[in-house]
Amino acid sequence: MENGSLRVIPLGGMGGIGKNCNVIETENDILIVDVGIQFPSEEMLGVDVVIPDFQYLEERKEKIRGIVITHGHEDHIGGLPYLLEKIAAPIYAPPLALALIENKLNARALQNTTLHTITDGQVVVLGPFSVMPFHVNHSIPDSLGLAIRTPMGLIVHTGDFKIDHTPLEGPPSDMGAMARLSSEGVLLLMSDSTNAESPGYTPSEGQLRDVFDQVFSRAEGRIIVATFASLLSRVQLVIETAHKYGRKIAIAGRSMEQNVEIAQNLGYIRFPEGSRVPISEINNLPDNEIVIMATGSQGEPNSALARMAVGRFRYARIREGDTVILSSYAIPGNETAIYRNIDNLFRRGAQVVYGRQAGLHVSGHAAQEELKMMLNLLRPTYFVPLHGAYRMLHQHAWLAQEMGMPQENIFVLDNGDVLELTPEGARLGESVPAEGILVDGSLVGDVGRSLLRDRMTLAQDGIVVVKVTINAQTGTILHEPEIVSHGFVYVPEAQELLDAGEEAISEVIESYQGNGAGYEPEQVSTLIERRLSNFFYNETRRRPVVVAVVSTH
Repeated sequence: MENGSLRVIPLGGMGGIGKNCNVIETENDILIVDVGIQFPSEEMLGVDVVIPDFQYLEERKEKIRGIVITHGHEDHIGGLPYLLEKIAAPIYAPPLALALIENKLNARALQNTTLHTITDGQVVVLGPFSVMPFHVNHSIPDSLGLAIRTPMGLIVHTGDFKIDHTPLEGPPSDMGAMARLSSEGVLLLMSDSTNAESPGYTPSEGQLRDVFDQVFSRAEGRIIVATFASLLSRVQLVIETAHKYGRKIAIAGRSMEQNVEIAQNLGYIRFPEGSRVPISEINNLPDNEIVIMATGSQGEPNSALARMAVGRFRYARIREGDTVILSSYAIPGNETAIYRNIDNLFRRGAQVVYGRQAGLHVSGHAAQEELKMMLNLLRPTYFVPLHGAYRMLHQHAWLAQEMGMPQENIFVLDNGDVLELTPEGARLGESVPAEGILVDGSLVGDVGRSLLRDRMTLAQDGIVVVKVTINAQTGTILHEPEIVSHGFVYVPEAQELLDAGEEAISEVIESYQGNGAGYEPEQVSTLIERRLSNFFYNETRRRPVVVAVVSTH
């Protein structure tokens, strides 16, 4: 890169929700902002999470001066253990996020990383970068925006934010700090786009008090509230409302328990004396004295709420008279699982309160008028929309144009795109590798698109396994071919089809025997797989995965 220039490279967070990770680079130094994960879409069968491609950082690890975290959500911190297995770099994060990160690193025995707490107004110098956090409102405490002073000028990274004048936790966003940054002159604004399609303003968290109060006042039996484990201000609101109505609180779900414990140690969660009971003791109390705070708002199959809904949760089974509150919106792609869970809850007699019409959730992201306010307040020279599906990024870019920003100063980037800022101006450079890396159990990067296609085929059309033994010298079949089918056809009613498949196998081997090329099991296997795949498709219009195992004697 040119001496004196600056590069901004998103390795994640563009064109989708999750795996937020941005690189700010000078000639000899790199600053990383956030390292998140993305949860898999429905077609990613068996995949646990998706992480950014860290190849670019691995190749330049000696240049990395630090990793700065804006807040503690998984899509901003979940990728850290995977990155820190490859590089060493100090982490700077607000108190709650830092405690959540430390818990993750300890679980993976990654204890050699230096962790530093940052708070709003505190300046951290990392090589040529001077980073000053400022407070913003979001759906988790300790959320920060970042003022990053670089040799080229000031970059403002909003983090995930909303402008909430009556938040449930902490003060409103620090508009004064942002105004002071504006007077300094902002070279580049990088701003949250998650709600760029939503007109108006995002409602305040404060309005939820009355809504929860109304639902609690009507409930006669147990109350079960499901929300995100990291939405700690909502957890505190439920605790306070439960105490008002003389109910005890029990926590269900491992991630909820961990987050509540960490937040309680830091003072973000406060239980009135005697208001919390272990989940194992709820059956000793009358139903109208119980509130269960549970994981499972997104229909996760192994969550506490999902197990309650199908009768597999040890301590509580849904029954007539229960009121279940889903205090969240559906993450795109989760709708099917969520509605399946709601159906199961209704089947067991619960009254389920859910959806936007219930008014039991507000977003943590800024809507259009708040995004305009941020643009108008900071008045940057250049603008990069962050964090969102591609349509959201474009909508945010259009808002900036509508406010008078020149189109040539707005850059809608994809993961791996390189924005170069030089004294002469801004331009796009050559992109870097940034396709998401799939994590399946302990396998990181081993699962690729071709393997996902195989899994999809297995799910849709099943598998056929063929076993054949041939004479290595003569090529004759020593034993009748054996065909085993799973998920393709119902064998008792498809014997004629499988018999025809055995004849096709014999024809392949006889044909191969006649060409004088020798008897290589791998070559014979490939020929059998191709022939049977075409044969089954012609007969059934389905194409199962065919695996041929050929041995020679």
